[in-house]
Amino acid sequence: MGILSTLIILPLAAAVLIFLMARGETEARQRLARTIALAASLITFALSIKLWLDFDATTAEFQFVEKHEWLPALNIQYYLGLDGISLFMVLLTTLLQPICILASWHAIEKRVAEFMIAFSLLESMVIGVFCALDAMLFYVFFEAVLIPMYLIIGIWGGQNRIYAAFKFFLYTLAGSFLFLVALLYLYFQFGTFEIPMLMQQAPSLALETQKLLWLGMFIAFAVKVPMWPVHTWLPDAHVQAPTAGSVILAGILLKMGGYGFLRFSLPMLPDASVAYAEFVYILSVIAVIYTSLVALRQEDMKKLIAYSSVAHMGFVTLGLFAFNQQGVEGGIIQMISHGVVSGALFLCVGVVYDRLHTREIARYGGLVQIMPRYALLFMLFTMASVGLPATSGFVGEFLVLVGMFQANHVYAFLAASGMVLGAAYALWLYRRIIFGELTKPDLKKMTDLTLTEKLSFAPLVAIVIWMGLYPKPYFDAMAPSVKHLLEHIDSHTIGNFNELAEVQP
Repeated sequence: MGILSTLIILPLAAAVLIFLMARGETEARQRLARTIALAASLITFALSIKLWLDFDATTAEFQFVEKHEWLPALNIQYYLGLDGISLFMVLLTTLLQPICILASWHAIEKRVAEFMIAFSLLESMVIGVFCALDAMLFYVFFEAVLIPMYLIIGIWGGQNRIYAAFKFFLYTLAGSFLFLVALLYLYFQFGTFEIPMLMQQAPSLALETQKLLWLGMFIAFAVKVPMWPVHTWLPDAHVQAPTAGSVILAGILLKMGGYGFLRFSLPMLPDASVAYAEFVYILSVIAVIYTSLVALRQEDMKKLIAYSSVAHMGFVTLGLFAFNQQGVEGGIIQMISHGVVSGALFLCVGVVYDRLHTREIARYGGLVQIMPRYALLFMLFTMASVGLPATSGFVGEFLVLVGMFQANHVYAFLAASGMVLGAAYALWLYRRIIFGELTKPDLKKMTDLTLTEKLSFAPLVAIVIWMGLYPKPYFDAMAPSVKHLLEHIDSHTIGNFNELAEVQP
């Protein structure tokens, strides 16, 4: 069994072990469920680090490949592999999983075993998404992720959890229907579900055919990102989800949409991708500016951060469709940074929510006087969110703007104005919660970070600073794959960029 299969199976094995040994509401069984889930997630993370250490950063080829017959009658294979793009998506997944379990250690008190089973299944499915090299296997993992996330929101969420869970499920499921139709068309056209083969053969399709297939895929990935105007499920899901659910949703699940563009839309349908580039720019810029303005009006901390996620993912899609090295690499770095920073911000909300049981911004103020360590961490992640130099947020957003400026000056300028709005809502949130007079009696009883909370934040702090000061290891690993992708697009694109970009949807 290869290392990628091991990464997928380990969380599944943990889920089975918890089901067999740790179900029940006794304190001992709850502790056992938490311990099994945490141990499995740490082992999985350690294996993913080995994956990075063993990764050959000089080639764009897929590595650690595993290929076995799965459903031969349907020509579907168990086909796994990693390149410099998917490597960091796997690492992000395995990093956030143990942090989410630690964040839930005391916050989840009922049905603990079932919660840990759902999270373990979720990790397994997400790793499968980023490793799959068979299009139908990808689709199975892509849709299977919905089930544990639906349960996490619907069972352990807030007061309106059922509504939020149904909205999340229906939006993402409906959005993927046309994606399935597009995959079936490609299969009947070329006789294979193998992603590397489809990358080579699908670009030969006529432009009009590519455009129809691209739109089918676009809807599925746009909902997952989520792009404006199909983003409305996200704030509800975030507000109702438990803290760990919000971390995993913003940190990992949103990245599946961006990854889908990189793995399917851009390499398989390059002509259509170039033709619809300006369409993507328009939606992305609207997302950056509009959702930033909406975030300024929020009175719920989680909802504000949720809208900020839509804005930050707008930078991702701008970078990916800039069709140059800086833009695409910036988009990938932005995905990684957003996964870490947004996850950390949701953890920050969870810290105060666990103490006061409210996310209403107006209920707080002056926390720096009683929670100085918390205030320091919250400041770091706020600065990373607004793209302060020497933080991870700066690297991705700067490269996206550089790449976008080469592609289109106007949209680069509009996106940059969105950064100003991002700084406005993020700093205003920080000011209202952390500074001011400590006048409310219940706030005075709040305590600073516990040991478990410090352990949860520590790796996120390290990565935010590391990526901000020395991002070279990330660029080294992804650069050959990004360069190969862009060369592939250039070699198959008919006409030139300016002519195709004039084609409007």
